[in-house]
Amino acid sequence: MLNLLVRNPRILVYLCKVMNSTLILNAKIINEGKIVEGDVLIKGAYIEKIGSDMQSIRSNQVVDARGKILMPGAIDDQVHFREPGLTHKGNISTESRAAVAGGVTSFMEMPNTVPPVFTQELLEEKYSIASKNSLANYSFFIGASNDNLEEVLKTNIKKVCGLKIFMGSSTGNLLVDNEKTLEGFFSRFPSLIATHCEHEPTIRRNSEEFKARFGEDVPIHEHMNIRNEDACYRSSSFAVELAKKHGTKLHILHISTAKEISLFNNSTPLEKKKITAEACIHHLWFNEKDYAILGTKIKWNPAIKTEKDQRAILQGVLDNHIDVIATDHAPHTLEEKNNSYFKAPSGGPLVQHSVVAMLEFYHQRKISLEKIVEKMSHSPGILFQIENRGFIREGYFADLVLVDLNKPWIVSKENILAKCGWSPLEGQTFQSSIEKTWVSGHLAYDSGKIREGQPGQRLLFART
Repeated sequence: MLNLLVRNPRILVYLCKVMNSTLILNAKIINEGKIVEGDVLIKGAYIEKIGSDMQSIRSNQVVDARGKILMPGAIDDQVHFREPGLTHKGNISTESRAAVAGGVTSFMEMPNTVPPVFTQELLEEKYSIASKNSLANYSFFIGASNDNLEEVLKTNIKKVCGLKIFMGSSTGNLLVDNEKTLEGFFSRFPSLIATHCEHEPTIRRNSEEFKARFGEDVPIHEHMNIRNEDACYRSSSFAVELAKKHGTKLHILHISTAKEISLFNNSTPLEKKKITAEACIHHLWFNEKDYAILGTKIKWNPAIKTEKDQRAILQGVLDNHIDVIATDHAPHTLEEKNNSYFKAPSGGPLVQHSVVAMLEFYHQRKISLEKIVEKMSHSPGILFQIENRGFIREGYFADLVLVDLNKPWIVSKENILAKCGWSPLEGQTFQSSIEKTWVSGHLAYDSGKIREGQPGQRLLFART
């Protein structure tokens, strides 16, 4: 038999394809604004065929998805996986597995590691780590500093998701506050610039005032008054001004106030937008009332603010002023979080629960399945010009998520995969469960179990 295969390479190729194929039958496919019952054939890393009545097609694995929905994998454009230098909090291996378990098949990671990613060499070191250890597909931002413009301009924009500028000192020494330097980045960087926007002088002034009143024990609910609406709007509006002046492709991350939404338009198709915005799960899920129960566990920068802001952000998602939903997944240990106000770091783990959190809003009739897929899969793919991902299309990579909308479960320490071992959503019952996640054709998560064997792929970008 072996000799026969060697003499007939066409047979060998055919059998290899069959052995590395999966046929998904009877799924409710959520894709490009429609819900259609159908079948999907995966061969190798790609979607080979989409159709109906495909039961007769030969494949080595058949999945009956009757009664379940099939979505393109979520693309999270803002995570902090902490490697290198902060791996006691998390690393690319652990956090990518949490992502895949949550239906996130691709991520874009931020440069505030130790050391910060200010050079091409440090950037490629992260890609090297991910190529061995990431179960999800990956890309990494290069970081801006006050003195690395020329190094940033060496970035290969077809292989790197973008440039991250901290226009507010959320972390470490990444604050870029020199206006001449900002002009240089906005006028010369040829691709997408993502910004963290908070006005640093406003935050410093507010911090001093509250410290004078309370000392180190500032009540956590005052976080939203220290990092307030004015701090966010002043910085975001300045970034928009710079982008309009220089024609920059600007993406403002984690919008946290109703006022900022007025900076963005919803009358231009996403493909043609130069200035875009992101909403994060925590700003959609929590509001000021939750500080009393969760304390520093929901200390994020920018801060979680009022119920009015929370409602406005969701409305901004629905009416397309806000283009993308992400997590800002930023794990810290509980020991680090359980500190007084100024000592407790900002950020928390959410990547494992972002898709089911949005599906909970669907169950509450606040958002449609089609809109969730648009904001978590399609729009990141379009906005970042990712090659062949973000949609369920023939010839695209098979980044797919099978979901049971009616299989409740409770978030607990026992089922949290983030290395930090906790979540601000512990105790929450979600009505929907992630059943299976395929990453570039590999079944990476299956009914509660991580399946190793194939790392994710580096994201590539169709840019000129």
